[in-house]
Amino acid sequence: MPSDPFKFKQAKEISRKDILLSVAREPDTGRLFVGSSDSSVHVVDLAAEKAEPVALEGHSGYVTGVAIAGTFVVSGAYDGKLIWRDRKTLKAERTHKAHDKWIRAVEASPDGKLIASVADDMVCRVWEVASGKMKYELRGHELMTPSHFHSMLYACAFSTDGAFLATGDKVGHIVVWDLASGKPIKTVESTGMYTWDPRARIHSIGGIRSLAFSPDNSVLAVGGMGKVGNIDHLEGKARLELFDWRAEKSTKFVEGDKCKGLITKLAFHPKGDWLVGAGGDSKGSLIFFDTVAGKTLREDTVPMHVHRFVTSESADRLYLVGHNKISIWELSA
Repeated sequence: MPSDPFKFKQAKEISRKDILLSVAREPDTGRLFVGSSDSSVHVVDLAAEKAEPVALEGHSGYVTGVAIAGTFVVSGAYDGKLIWRDRKTLKAERTHKAHDKWIRAVEASPDGKLIASVADDMVCRVWEVASGKMKYELRGHELMTPSHFHSMLYACAFSTDGAFLATGDKVGHIVVWDLASGKPIKTVESTGMYTWDPRARIHSIGGIRSLAFSPDNSVLAVGGMGKVGNIDHLEGKARLELFDWRAEKSTKFVEGDKCKGLITKLAFHPKGDWLVGAGGDSKGSLIFFDTVAGKTLREDTVPMHVHRFVTSESADRLYLVGHNKISIWELSA
């Protein structure tokens, strides 16, 4: 990512009728694969004079995960299915009933050989992209919260070398898995991102919504939302926590000064000294964090609640998707 987070500006905005929940970008292009609330994956070519989306059907629920891996685009949805599509022909090559409950995220390993999917059945499954075979079934999260409600498994992330995978759930429990063996090797807790109301609403909100390893894989960044007073609203402050995960120790946490709501996606600068997160409450937010000093560098409002974003290869561009919009941010001169 670029060295100066203060030089990002919104360059383009595309209005939509649907809610965009996930996004992947074709390498070296402006071609996006966007998961939608209308149960389709939409192909949007931002290089075209008029970006008319092409809808790829096949799911029967919100498409909450899209990843490009090898020759495939793999999508996951609330219907529990994973669909492999050929990147060139866009035809569905295989479909798996991958989970018993809503899929929350789909991520590709850095080398494109593996796909990880997490869902509300509290299982992470790791798949071989080329064959479609399940490599691991990772069970390290409780089905129920301590207050005896169903938990949720929101997020996963591969390390930059592809050796590890992190998974995070609603109550703030995070497991780091060794992908050579499929075994859990470390756990950390980020309980400050979970709010349980035992009196008024007898309900909970929050959870681990985003994970990212630093470029050298020494730090695991965790995104979510701080403690909430009224759990019917995303009124908590945007919250980032950093872990020395090998030592199983929290090293820093930062809360937004201006932005409230969830951090639904995180991405590190290549040098590891800062990272960017996006999400929001009823409004969208884009926050740049100084990971060394443990503070916010910049907080911006964006034109919609953001569910996911991706960056360009040179990291001079951010592609944000969310409620009724695509927003592209570029590094200005």
